[in-house]
Amino acid sequence: MDIESGSQAGGGPVIALALDGVAVRRGERRLFGGLDLTVRPGEAVALTGANGAGKSSLLRAIAGLLTPEAGQIRFEVDGQSLDSEVARARHLHLIGHQDGFRSGRTARDELAFQADWCGGDPAAIPEAERALGLEGLMDLEVRRLSAGQRRRLALARLLAAPRPVWLLDEPLSPLDARWRVEVGRLMQAHLDGGGIVLAAVHDPLPIPARSYAVGEAA
Repeated sequence: MDIESGSQAGGGPVIALALDGVAVRRGERRLFGGLDLTVRPGEAVALTGANGAGKSSLLRAIAGLLTPEAGQIRFEVDGQSLDSEVARARHLHLIGHQDGFRSGRTARDELAFQADWCGGDPAAIPEAERALGLEGLMDLEVRRLSAGQRRRLALARLLAAPRPVWLLDEPLSPLDARWRVEVGRLMQAHLDGGGIVLAAVHDPLPIPARSYAVGEAA
C-alpha cells in the first residue's frame, strides 16, 4: 500500500469513511439518530446491537441504497472528499443477507457476472475461487449449493473485483469454523493493504476490530 500517493494495490484509492450525525428511519420508527463514526484505512469496525437496531439499514445507507433522514456520509482520500456516487460505484462492496444470485445459473457464471459488473479482472477469478475453496463447485447450479457455499461464492466477489471498502452484513453466519478462520485471514489481508471492513455482526469478527453499538433495542 502507498498511503502517500493515495493508492491501494489492486483495490483503488486508500479511502476513509466518515459519518456525521446520520439518522435513519424505517417506516414510522427512527432506528437511530446522531450517529457519528469514522473508519480509517486499515481498520475494521464491528457494528453491534439488537435485531432491528438498524445495523443492516446503516450499511445500506452507506451503500446508497437507503436515504438517511439526516446527516452526512462522506468518503475521503488523503483528507479530500471523494464524490459519493463515484465512491459507491467504483470503490465499495456490499455483501448483504440476500446474495442476489440467480439460482439456475452455475456458480461460475454468477461469479463471472458479478466480477464483470464490478469492473473486476477475469484473471483474478481463479485465485478468488481457490481462496474460498470453490474450485469443485463452479459448474454446479447455485440452487445446489449449501448456505455456506453460497456465502463463500458471494465473498469471492471481494477478491475477483478488489475494492477498498467492504460492507458486510453477518458475513460469517452460515460458515463453519474452518471457513470463519479462512475468511478472517482474507479480511486481515484486506486491512493490511489499507482497506476498510465495516461489518454488522452478532458474533465477534475473527480479526481485531473496534466495536460500535448501533441504535436501541427493538
